[in-house]
Amino acid sequence: MPFRSSRLTSRIDEFATGSADLLILIGRILLVWVFVGSAYGALTNFSGSVSYFRSLNLPMPQLFTATAVALEALISAGLILGIGTRYCAIVILLFVFSATAIAHRYWEYPAGPAQIGQYNHFLKNISILGGALLILVTGGGRFSLDRRLAG
Repeated sequence: MPFRSSRLTSRIDEFATGSADLLILIGRILLVWVFVGSAYGALTNFSGSVSYFRSLNLPMPQLFTATAVALEALISAGLILGIGTRYCAIVILLFVFSATAIAHRYWEYPAGPAQIGQYNHFLKNISILGGALLILVTGGGRFSLDRRLAG
């Protein structure tokens, strides 16, 4: 049975189409909210972040922490302002894929709360990857510096 358009679906379509640029701006901000919080947390507890990377047996945990904070800040500023939006989306894809592979291997944890926590982080990261793909496709929208700089 084909999907039938109704008054409700028509209104939803009209709202989404008419508000697309505002919704893209809100989506960009919501997508990077996790990176803003993570960078802030790492900056205010740098030694704790270094200890976490050390617990993962990563070489040079201070460098990993500093690099993560720098990338999270760059990604956040870029998407909030909408500058280099598609490039930020690619950085998100690479960063989150790497972070997931390094830090959220839930299958290596024993069954229980730690595994569930890591699984939730894994799923969150999969969702972030989906959001980054959408931003890669849509770009920054009208409310972005990319659009202003383009003309």
